[in-house]
Amino acid sequence: MVRIRVLVVDDHRIFAESLAAALAAEPDVDVSAAGSGPAALRCLERAVAEGRRFDVLLVDADLGAVAGAVPAQREPGAGPPQPASDGIALVAAVRVAHPGVRTVVLAERDDPRRAAHALQAGASGWVAKDCSLSRLLAVIRGVLREETHLPPALLTGVLRELTAARKHRTDSERLVESLTPREHEVLRCMVAGLGRKDVAARLFLSPHTVRTHMQNVLGKLGVHSTLAAVALARRAGVRPADLAGDVVERSGQLA
Repeated sequence: MVRIRVLVVDDHRIFAESLAAALAAEPDVDVSAAGSGPAALRCLERAVAEGRRFDVLLVDADLGAVAGAVPAQREPGAGPPQPASDGIALVAAVRVAHPGVRTVVLAERDDPRRAAHALQAGASGWVAKDCSLSRLLAVIRGVLREETHLPPALLTGVLRELTAARKHRTDSERLVESLTPREHEVLRCMVAGLGRKDVAARLFLSPHTVRTHMQNVLGKLGVHSTLAAVALARRAGVRPADLAGDVVERSGQLA
């Protein structure tokens, strides 16, 4: 019998232990539990080292949230959240570090926008926390067959969110393409969080010249702040300057 290794990630201990116990009663399921994103990543790393990789993560959508609080909407340009600090961040971290592991988000309420964000982060499913055990097992087995699972009531809303995100990305890409190579490099430095003086030192330019380039970038992108420019750049897929690996050489071109 092929066994399915499942890791339940939820900071509500009673729920996590109850769900783990219910899943463990299945003859083909091995299950463990973790109470936070960092703990889950440690479990995954340890399992890899021991040659017993997990197949599926069940991740609390509100992992780390304060009970009763409304989840904050992060400004896309505010930089990435702390690694695995919440459910969606954990999904994204697992996709990068353990691409073979499937993730399913467990949610207390239907939320098309957050479900769309979860899918964009790499989740294979979004299911209600109060769904039946048989439904949850069907989702677990389905995602291992490369299926994507969403509640039917969420499908239209999620598709609308994904379509809007694609349109925003297309518009953003078109604006970024209007930048000159130098302006694009300045934008990458802005995405990496560098200030004007640091950009000047990195690109061997004067702070005054960098200020001019930044103003040109904002104007061409049609925004009024560095934060908005970075948000648009991220939507367009602009990579931050690799501060550790990139080497910027002096060139004979005029700045």
